[in-house]
Amino acid sequence: MFPPGSKVLCAVSGGADSMCLLHWLSRREDITVVAAHFDHQLRGEESGRDERFVRSWCEQHAIPFHLGTWDVRAEAGRRKMGIEETARALRYGFLSQLAVQLQADRIATAHNAGDNAETVLMHLLRGSALPGLTGIEPVRWKYVRPFLTTSREEIETYLAQHRVPHVEDSSNADDSYTRNRVRHQLVPLLEEMNPGFVRRLCAAIPRLRADEEYLGALAQDLFRLAQRQGEDLTIPAAAIAQAPPPVAARTVRLLLAEAAEGDWDCSAAHIGAVLSLCRGDSPSARVSLPHQLTALREYGDLVFTHSPHPEPVEEFVPREGDTPLPGTDWLVRLAVPPWPGLAIRSRQTGDEITLSNGHRRSLKKLFIDRKIPKALRDSFPVAADGDGVIFAAPFGPNPAHPRYRDIQIIETRERME
Repeated sequence: MFPPGSKVLCAVSGGADSMCLLHWLSRREDITVVAAHFDHQLRGEESGRDERFVRSWCEQHAIPFHLGTWDVRAEAGRRKMGIEETARALRYGFLSQLAVQLQADRIATAHNAGDNAETVLMHLLRGSALPGLTGIEPVRWKYVRPFLTTSREEIETYLAQHRVPHVEDSSNADDSYTRNRVRHQLVPLLEEMNPGFVRRLCAAIPRLRADEEYLGALAQDLFRLAQRQGEDLTIPAAAIAQAPPPVAARTVRLLLAEAAEGDWDCSAAHIGAVLSLCRGDSPSARVSLPHQLTALREYGDLVFTHSPHPEPVEEFVPREGDTPLPGTDWLVRLAVPPWPGLAIRSRQTGDEITLSNGHRRSLKKLFIDRKIPKALRDSFPVAADGDGVIFAAPFGPNPAHPRYRDIQIIETRERME
């Protein structure tokens, strides 16, 4: 976690865990330690007391000190988020930005074995699957957590042995916070029922993490089948449908994150909807997702797109000569003046043309044969009058119509390229 010569930014609240971590790191001669304290402005004068305590201790021990502060309660109101969630986001944002500014190699936080067990229990209470049962990650980006297997009792013993002071956060006694209720009520009950529960749970976490990492690696292999087609992300639907469910779900999670460019907090409902899309029979089904993202089937492919659906052709009467279709790559070429009933429009139920081999086929079946997605079909222009279809893009003229030589619908060069 701490390569020799590295600069370590230590997150210090002033509580027992973080003061133990700061002292423990400061005793190492092969690293440089910098302290970072974040004031959430939630506890009035007590918050100021914590800042002064940490600043003073750092000055006494010649440890550089950096302060971040934010009105968390007001920010939570602006973001319409919970206070705990907002506090965590702001705190980690401060630490990450400071680490970049100071060119720190590591950011150390003092999460201990009890914190790890509480996190797993909270995720379990929310109905989390395996990823939520792997606890707090020991290493992620620059963040390292060396105390995840260290008990609070061991930390308190260390503080006493080395005469390291600390302050108590009064909010830690407030059971209106979910984590505090888990810490003060649920964990003691589980320890009473099964002494050593926290220790055994923390021993199981690495095994659960190893299982999750293996399944994640299989999902990464499947994810590599995805390709970019312009702005869209495409993968064979059968590859996901045929994968074991744990691998398929993780692959969909990766696809959603990639399609949304990382701005994604997907739910089990979103993942389930996309999996159903892959396993279903409809070649043109779709699922609307947050962030203006759509997942859709285009026959054998699963496609994630931000593109709006093409608008249907708005019916109009073409003029003699060339008439471009606004906003499209189609052009209508009429060799004679327009006649009564002539119109350019989208396909309609019952539209059909005669092929060069003399067989009559409906436009619907021709679109299916060409595997043109259902979402795109109404954007293809059709020339028709009272006697039926004269010309249908992209299939060509209807030689059974008496005026099929009088009109063409041409795909422009830009579209063909």
